[in-house]
Amino acid sequence: MVKSNQRDLTEVLSSGQKKYFPSKKVLKNAVVKDYEGTLKKAKSNPEKFWEEAAEDLHWFKKWDKVLDKRKKPFYKWFTKAKCNLAYNALDRHIQNGNKNKLAIIWEDETGRKKKYTYYQLYEEVNKMANALRGLGIKKGDRVAIYMPNIPEIAITMLACLKIGAMHSVVYAGFSAGALRDRIKDARAKILVTADGSFRRGKVIDLKSIADEAVKQCKTIKKVIVAKNNGAKIKFNKRRDIWFNDFIKNQSAEAKTQEMDAEDPAFVLYTSGTTSKPKGVIHVHGGYAVGVLRTIKWVFDLKGDEIFWCTADPGWITGHSYIIYGPLMAGITTVMYEGVPDVPTPDRIWKIVEKYKVNVLYTAPTLIRAMMRYGFEWPQKHKMASLRILGSVGEPINPEAWKWFYKYVGKNHCPIMDTWWQTETGMNMITPLPVAPLKAGSACKPFPGIIADIVGKEGKKVPAGKGGYLVIKNQWPSMIRTIFNNPKRYLKTYWEQVKGVYFTGDVAYRDKEGYFWIQGRTDDVLKIAGHRIGTAEVESAFVSHKDAVEAGVIGVPDEIRGEVIKAFIILKKGVKGTDTLKIKLKKQVRKTLGPVAVIKDIEFVEKLPKTRSGKIMRRVLKAKELNLPLGDTSSLI
Repeated sequence: MVKSNQRDLTEVLSSGQKKYFPSKKVLKNAVVKDYEGTLKKAKSNPEKFWEEAAEDLHWFKKWDKVLDKRKKPFYKWFTKAKCNLAYNALDRHIQNGNKNKLAIIWEDETGRKKKYTYYQLYEEVNKMANALRGLGIKKGDRVAIYMPNIPEIAITMLACLKIGAMHSVVYAGFSAGALRDRIKDARAKILVTADGSFRRGKVIDLKSIADEAVKQCKTIKKVIVAKNNGAKIKFNKRRDIWFNDFIKNQSAEAKTQEMDAEDPAFVLYTSGTTSKPKGVIHVHGGYAVGVLRTIKWVFDLKGDEIFWCTADPGWITGHSYIIYGPLMAGITTVMYEGVPDVPTPDRIWKIVEKYKVNVLYTAPTLIRAMMRYGFEWPQKHKMASLRILGSVGEPINPEAWKWFYKYVGKNHCPIMDTWWQTETGMNMITPLPVAPLKAGSACKPFPGIIADIVGKEGKKVPAGKGGYLVIKNQWPSMIRTIFNNPKRYLKTYWEQVKGVYFTGDVAYRDKEGYFWIQGRTDDVLKIAGHRIGTAEVESAFVSHKDAVEAGVIGVPDEIRGEVIKAFIILKKGVKGTDTLKIKLKKQVRKTLGPVAVIKDIEFVEKLPKTRSGKIMRRVLKAKELNLPLGDTSSLI
């Protein structure tokens, strides 16, 4: 049983708080028009809702039962059905008239570009699938992937699933040790990597990192290497194969392996920033159903959109909303390798303008970084193509939300602030475009999801009070287990609060039913008996006009137990003075009250973060207290 994080909160919302209502154009053209009615109908019968969603996909054989609860919490969806995630993301579009539509637009920070139609991508995936089969890779085998955000990563992922193998994508910013641990846990037979990548003009040598990792991985038989940055690398001729040579003589047609709906599609390891990484298992059937329904409804897809999720395929956001979601929906996905402010701070806005992006799905940390450069940069570009904006990765503070809405969305693009996890596979708490929005709130659970805020005994807490965020029902894209560790699966997600899925996040719900995510349970400060979320304190800091981003930690205090040390990034041109520190402290006190005791403020140029945008407060705390930093391979 987890320790209680419930606490009284100052009522954040008043009856006069501003809401952002959808325009008449959005309401008229929306895929889902009746927001509250849809929520009510789905809640009354979630299984029927998800069965209807499943009809949007291709099934080789239909299910005999929507949800099997007999071995809870090892739930099964669409039992006895036959399908294939890759077939739904690619092959079926060759048959339905979309073969000549653009599937992928790729660009990197050096200016290189590639485009693939659905048919061109289909042919490349088939060649890779045949080549993998030629190496003896079969259903259930694991293929490790350690690549930058380039088309070859999508080709490899799809090819694995087409033949029934499981891919294990490892973010190409992890160290050799982190890659080694993930390969060994998955017992992968093949590693697919690249010579390297570019980042802020620097050449990143991925191959040497991969070589170091593979030295200690006896299961790896071959290493497939894509040429990306052309750097000189060590090449083991007995083990290594160039990607292009690997597939060049292969047939452009390949048989698709029919998979049981519950067959594993991939294992994806959590970042490991706090403990040994967990190998999260997602399956072919339910994962496809959840991801396709959410991308179509949350982002209001009509079928001809240019969709850009700025994440990396190394994370679940990239799996679900760069690769599989857009391709299952038959739209065009943008892939960008690099940082969004090279060579100038408007690189991200140039890409939106150049490719006429309709949906921009990004992280609050990127938004705040752009805020620091100023609103002048997005205003230089015509971005009338944008219809929907999205936020992912962490809670978005109201100031960043408003800036995004005003200067990027021009006051007419709804912002879909999405809460979800590697384990959930899909958006879980999120508005739809027709919902009234509140800056900083993830709105309400997606149709078919029943979420709640509870105390340590699992009892629902009143509106305005914080507690544990839990999911009370099942959903198709839910984690099935932890690879090779079902006991950890049970302990982590199902034994913390009895009878419900424990998210590990703290949140509260306001009087109108809107959810406000405060952060992880291990990101809770304990000050003089009071509990306060780090995200809430950070939001209070950046509500000041001179602060762009903040990271806060608790440091020991003899009297209060913990007090707050804050690390603040200021707007360009603003000087960090003692006077400003006093003003910032007053801002937090005004917002949160005297419980938020600030010991010190340090002005910094950057914060330690993962590629998905999450601040690594553990690193801040270790540096402050002179403790070992631990694994920092996921830092950017």
